[in-house]
Amino acid sequence: MGCRPSCWNRIALPDKPREECGVFGIYAPGHDVAKLTYYGLYALQHRGQESAGIAVADGQRVLLHKGMGLVPEVFSGAHLQQLPGRAAIGHVRYSTTGASHSVNAQPLLFRYAGGMLGLAHNGNLTNVNELRAKLLATGSVFQTSTDSEVIVNIIARSAQNDLVEALVKCMIDVKGAYSLVLITEDKLIAVRDPNGFRPLCLGTLDNGYVAASESCALNTVGAKFMRDVQPGEIVVIDENGMESIQVLKPRKRAHCIFEYIYFARPDSMLDGFHVNMVRREMGRVLAGEYPVEADIVIPVPDSGTAAARGFAEASGIPFEEGLMKNRYIGRTFIQPSQDMRDMGVRLKLNPVREVLAGKRVVMVDDSIVRGTTSNKIVTMLRECGVREVHMCLSSPPITRSCYYGIDTSNEKELIAARLSLEEIRRMIGADGLHYLSLEGLLGIFGAARDNFCTACFDGNYPVEVNLARETGKYGLE
Repeated sequence: MGCRPSCWNRIALPDKPREECGVFGIYAPGHDVAKLTYYGLYALQHRGQESAGIAVADGQRVLLHKGMGLVPEVFSGAHLQQLPGRAAIGHVRYSTTGASHSVNAQPLLFRYAGGMLGLAHNGNLTNVNELRAKLLATGSVFQTSTDSEVIVNIIARSAQNDLVEALVKCMIDVKGAYSLVLITEDKLIAVRDPNGFRPLCLGTLDNGYVAASESCALNTVGAKFMRDVQPGEIVVIDENGMESIQVLKPRKRAHCIFEYIYFARPDSMLDGFHVNMVRREMGRVLAGEYPVEADIVIPVPDSGTAAARGFAEASGIPFEEGLMKNRYIGRTFIQPSQDMRDMGVRLKLNPVREVLAGKRVVMVDDSIVRGTTSNKIVTMLRECGVREVHMCLSSPPITRSCYYGIDTSNEKELIAARLSLEEIRRMIGADGLHYLSLEGLLGIFGAARDNFCTACFDGNYPVEVNLARETGKYGLE
């Protein structure tokens, strides 16, 4: 997907992991596929706010429009009217490899010996430097600094005459995380890596099909959820219907567990688990692991809300909304000075003094990355007369970087990698601090507990990582 975070993203969300990307694909002759893709991307906007794009195929050609910005900033009604067709793919991007420039916006569209090919990618390749070096040595030319263009080059240079056969060869060569939607003049193709790192699901729409990163996008366009794309599977959709090809046997499943903790929309279903219900259960387990005497439970909105409700249900402590979120602070919010950066949290969150004054508070959030935001929120609560603040996190401590499509910062910036629990508690100014245990988190998933990537917590990386990424050596970047 690709690129390292731009400076405004680091400022706008100083203490959260950053989303990866969202992909959407549709094959539905007779429908306005560009408009449906627009709505699908709107539903996936939480997965990326840097750029957006739509490529549409009409049986003879593929047309593309993309740009920097949110979905409604990139597309107008006039743009969508200029994208007629029977199939489309779309992409919203948050960069994790490759700089934040318009040239890196997706979908990528190329003409090669087999015709036209558009691609949208969610994930990161872990052997991208090696692959890019080999391609450059044999004459490939790159226009972007994304992992995704490496995939396109491998497909285009394949000796296979058939696109699906070229994709099979590509899946053997590339390592890491990739959920893909591809489009040709007459086909829609969905692909998921053999570990299933990033989500991808399928739905039906009248006589057509939809593929999307999350089921919430299917619901938005009126499609009926069918199933998840299986790890190692290629799904080909054209005028003959849908064909499934299980290319590689699923390796150890390694679905990103942070999808459930933070990234996915609460109304999505991922690999058989409803995100909102999982988050509520995280709060219930957290309450069992950390019994505390308090007057109210409040969430840090919105990512801590479901877990806070679960904590309140299990503990019997009343749930209250003690922090109000300003929903009109967008991605382009700029803090040009240190004073303005310090003001940023206050502009995003406003404490409700009448709810908080004189109370012992359990504050539930999904995670702490650097600790800076948590410290400022605790300070705001103290200023409102809160007697005690017990900070509870619905994830284990984040101690390692992610190399599969999420920006969790360099390990030197991760507070839990540097400080003990007591040191973190003192740093954020809380009276108590508790993380959900990894055992408690995995226990929520029952028999599927071994199907997740937990590398950001325990350092057990399911696929070998090229650590050149950690030092910022990104090839063309």
